[in-house]
Amino acid sequence: MHIQIILFDGFDLLDVIAPYEVFTAAAMYASEEVSVKLVSAEGERMVTSGVNQLQLQASDRLDVNKKGIILVPGASGSIHSKGSDSIPVKLQKTTETILSPLLKEAIQNPDMLISTVCGGSLILAMNGLLTGRHAVTHHMGMDLLSATEAIPVNARIVDDGNLITCGGVTSGLDLALYLVEREFGPRIAHAVEQLFEYERRGTVWKAEGNTPKEIPKVNPLEAADETSFIQTKETIDFQGMWDTTISTPVGKLSVLFNITTENGQIAGTAKQGDDIVDLDNLVLEGGQLKWTMKVNKPMRLYLKFIVSVKENSMNGVAKAGMLPSSKLVGQRI
Repeated sequence: MHIQIILFDGFDLLDVIAPYEVFTAAAMYASEEVSVKLVSAEGERMVTSGVNQLQLQASDRLDVNKKGIILVPGASGSIHSKGSDSIPVKLQKTTETILSPLLKEAIQNPDMLISTVCGGSLILAMNGLLTGRHAVTHHMGMDLLSATEAIPVNARIVDDGNLITCGGVTSGLDLALYLVEREFGPRIAHAVEQLFEYERRGTVWKAEGNTPKEIPKVNPLEAADETSFIQTKETIDFQGMWDTTISTPVGKLSVLFNITTENGQIAGTAKQGDDIVDLDNLVLEGGQLKWTMKVNKPMRLYLKFIVSVKENSMNGVAKAGMLPSSKLVGQRI
């Protein structure tokens, strides 16, 4: 069994060290040969963590053809800053390295089990690799999972076949022990637990068994007086073609919006380059226009927009989960 734990610039130490300790201990108890390596996409090098710039040695290049387990950690940094030290920016930068094509190749390998700790699942998600897959991440990143068309599940560990994800940093211990139990058996996992004097916690979710019946939810908007809502729409002139610029942390996007109304319903499209997509869930609330929209550049995301219109000017923000808000400015043409 080959186990490879990926290092990238800004990685979280506990995401790496906790599973490494568990896997190394399991190797002592297992009857089969188990290798546990710290690797990087670039090969052998010193890799700087996001905690006080502590460095760990990557002993080899990530091999996506070996049968075994690949573990992707999250990043460590500021959760409030929008600068280069913020976790979202570090995760985004990681998706722009040669690690991305390697992960795409790895997740397509039927002999490879991909696992992630904390923000590691967001690295996969930002690369469009979790579309339609069940996953979990740190609770602050769950909205971003949704924005990438993954299916977020609130559980300590989510088992989706060849993809195993877990929540915040301490859940790396639980993930590694679960993988040991799954791959080497419960006795060996129990032996490692006893050695570490640690008892696993939290729920392991699997796409198995009966699907829970949905309980109907009451929508308070259904009981509202729609007459005043429609009148509010008509007081703001938001129709027309809008030439906008969206300033994201990784560059500016030029998007042309076409917004119309028909029979009291708002509709619209967005053109970015040669791509044209519909604006979803378009509503006017409190004098602001809101919608969601799928974008493919600079990464695949569902963005939530909130904009205000004053005469021929449009201003607002676009947001995707924990990623920093992007400013939108535009003019009617």
